[in-house]
Amino acid sequence: MQIPASVARAIVDPKAYAENGPLDEAFAWLRAHAPLARIETPGYNPFWAVTRHADIREIERRSDQFLAGVRPTLVVNAPTEADIMAKGTLVRPITQMDDPDHAAYRALTQGWFVPQNLRKLEGRIREIARGFIDGMAARGGECDFARDVAFLYPLRVIMEILGVPAEDEPRMLKLTQELFGNNDPEFSRSGTPEEDMQVKRGNETVLEFIAYFGKVTEARRAHPTDDLSSVIANGTVHGAPLPKIEAMGYYVVAAAAGHDTTSNATSGGMWALCENPGQFARLKADPSLIPAFVEEIVRWTTPVKHFMRTAAQDVEYNGQAIAKGDWLMLCYHSGNRDEAVFENPFTFDIERKTRHIGYGFGPHVCLGQHLARLELRIFWEELLPRLESVELAGTPRRTEANFVCGPKSVPIRYRMT
Repeated sequence: MQIPASVARAIVDPKAYAENGPLDEAFAWLRAHAPLARIETPGYNPFWAVTRHADIREIERRSDQFLAGVRPTLVVNAPTEADIMAKGTLVRPITQMDDPDHAAYRALTQGWFVPQNLRKLEGRIREIARGFIDGMAARGGECDFARDVAFLYPLRVIMEILGVPAEDEPRMLKLTQELFGNNDPEFSRSGTPEEDMQVKRGNETVLEFIAYFGKVTEARRAHPTDDLSSVIANGTVHGAPLPKIEAMGYYVVAAAAGHDTTSNATSGGMWALCENPGQFARLKADPSLIPAFVEEIVRWTTPVKHFMRTAAQDVEYNGQAIAKGDWLMLCYHSGNRDEAVFENPFTFDIERKTRHIGYGFGPHVCLGQHLARLELRIFWEELLPRLESVELAGTPRRTEANFVCGPKSVPIRYRMT
């Protein structure tokens, strides 16, 4: 089937992800007419767009047939992909690994992120949440919730887990925004729309992460502590210490994705409540709905928009002949709007019995999903009893990015006790 050019372009265009309207229309068209569609758009090598919830889950489940470590795991233009394939990457995080490496490297820190271990952090996370909520109250009834609160609360949590001192948090936030917002003029180092320059500046950001966490590794090897950085610095995989490219990949994912995704969900949740005052009133009246609310804001915002997979062999899937080496885009944003799974998917519903894929699925499901849920639950448990009213005080804006993105500005007006 011929895919309309506007549809093909929208699903790779960072600006489309900042607007949602054209993007939602493009994904709705694909789900209805070509749920496994071969996409050809100028500047990019062809790839398959996987847009239905069930198909995304199935391909994630078949991690031996659809691989993460062959071609890039993020959609990039053809020259950038050629450069990556020729030169490799500066870091190799677990998101770019297949078994047996993926299972071995994931096991290194998995114990840190299981619910029973996270319980010991709950008191401190609650203390951090209260601190930011007190700061919100002190602002006199108006703030940019994204910039003043949501960006900073999960950052503080993950930096404490990593053992990064508070004075370095602004630097970590800046590097994260440069890494994930590389296409956004407000966050990019490049200051140019040209992707080759964006890639160059993105590599500079990664190198800065590497320089920082290289020193952290040296310090933790000399003097181990009980933080996550010590686990990475002193861990072994396959009987040997982590090679630098893998260790730095671990740090970058933990330091960047470990807070930015939860920041997007937090700010997106506030935006949704402002636009749905009835839902806000319902949540205030019944705090037992907070866990379901947390799941709905992850579905609603879907901070991680896609990952790419590569076919390990020729395979027929849903009547389509996928060749060995073909690239597939798992469109999580689309899957979380799938009409076959979600009743009224474009309605924000805090009582939804959700089955979202906001944290992925299968062997590559987000390692930090339980921490993210804990942070979100605690924050809203602490905020809602004190938040008497809230409304938008301006027009919210999203980051221009097609990988990890969400609200970058949510101006609000509110009354608190």
